[in-house]
Amino acid sequence: MLSVAVTLPGKIEIVDIPKPFPGPYEAIVRNQLAYICNATDRKVVSGHFPGLGPDKFPLLLGHESVGIVESVGERVKSFRPGDRVIGGLLLSPTDGRFSSGWGGNSEYVVAQDHAAMEADGVADDAHGWVEVSRIMRKLPNDIPLEAAALLCTWREVYAGFSDFQLKPGNDLLIFGGGPVGLSFCRFARILGMGWIGLVDPIPFKREKAESLGADETFAPEAPEVRELTARRGKPLDAVIDAVGSEGIINAGLPLIRLAGSLCVYGVLSTPTLTMNKETGPLNFNLFMHQWPTRVAEAAAQEPLIEWIRAGKLSAKDFLSAEYPVAEAARALEATQQPTAIKTLLRF
Repeated sequence: MLSVAVTLPGKIEIVDIPKPFPGPYEAIVRNQLAYICNATDRKVVSGHFPGLGPDKFPLLLGHESVGIVESVGERVKSFRPGDRVIGGLLLSPTDGRFSSGWGGNSEYVVAQDHAAMEADGVADDAHGWVEVSRIMRKLPNDIPLEAAALLCTWREVYAGFSDFQLKPGNDLLIFGGGPVGLSFCRFARILGMGWIGLVDPIPFKREKAESLGADETFAPEAPEVRELTARRGKPLDAVIDAVGSEGIINAGLPLIRLAGSLCVYGVLSTPTLTMNKETGPLNFNLFMHQWPTRVAEAAAQEPLIEWIRAGKLSAKDFLSAEYPVAEAARALEATQQPTAIKTLLRF
């Protein structure tokens, strides 16, 4: 079967590897489409993602996919052949040439039945349970495929609102107009946040943010960003760093109120962080969301599905390009275009 592999820093290849077979609590899923995760996948490909450096190459890439269950193990209860499932991965490739960069951009992937393992009392490391199995879930067939796979991003962003303790009426500024930043923008509007601003250097993305619910948008160098508190007459409840940047964290600190929050969602590529705390309020919260909160992420699926059904959330607002999986290298290049949001691979 085909799989997208990173063989050297910056180099993507399509490789042929053995098709996986199901363990007792596993389903084999034939992928229909997958997305490239702009921030994570690009950092993995370049060798800069924590724990997945060049010493792990070659590795199999991807973690945002949707497909159809083809076969299941004898202890599986949550999935049946023909079900649509998201979140399948190749965490333990049977081809010893490759390690796993999650391996979701493969023709066939594995979905583990967390609920069945929990019911049988074997949801632990000793029995091969993995925490990511909590979000390997069945989906209703009325959800468009493109939106179904985007739930891999949307569920985690939705869960971020509780991780960051954001509440309706909060005023917030989002740095970054990529898929995550735009999702925060859209969700904030649906969830009844107060004033919503977004900062991004690309005019197209600022316009997109306004169409998704932002009250105002700014270029990073615009004086209006530094003067935001004075112009609005009050500081912000929260600043969200959807990029993962020390510079953004320090730019956001002077803008939050006493006991306000700096919410770092983007993965920081450096092991240390330097912050000039004197520029901010005496008391503030620093939230670091560098890994998903799986229970909250899984619980986000149902409300998001209802938003999709109600027309509040649409894949067409996020999908910017589509490629066959055989052209994954071109697709990765496309994610670097200024107008790129989500790039799709179709199997």
